[in-house]
Amino acid sequence: MAAHVPPPGWPARVRPPDAPLWERSAENWLLDISPPEYRGYPTLRRHIVVLARFAVLHVAGAQLACDRGLSEARAELRDVADVDVVEAAIETWHRESARLMRLRREVALVEDALRGRRFVARL
Repeated sequence: MAAHVPPPGWPARVRPPDAPLWERSAENWLLDISPPEYRGYPTLRRHIVVLARFAVLHVAGAQLACDRGLSEARAELRDVADVDVVEAAIETWHRESARLMRLRREVALVEDALRGRRFVARL
């Protein structure tokens, strides 16, 4: 088995678990995908597992907002935009939903690795 094997779906910008400076790359990535205010909280800067948990919940909240946007788009936008604009907005919600699903998997994998869980490559 090769050393430093990341699991499928691992974020490209984060070094594999146990690689040199992997936690530093994870911290930088987590801060980049989180609200900018998170950089100002000392607890999140000093405790990367706590930062990961905050990031997981932030992405989950964004997914809920996206789902709500999709469910309400036609009713909420029909009086303020043409049908083609509403349909374009719905398509945008779908793309954002797919992006957030990928991101949620990535952030969950990073959180798991920070908690000590390791992926074992199988043939």
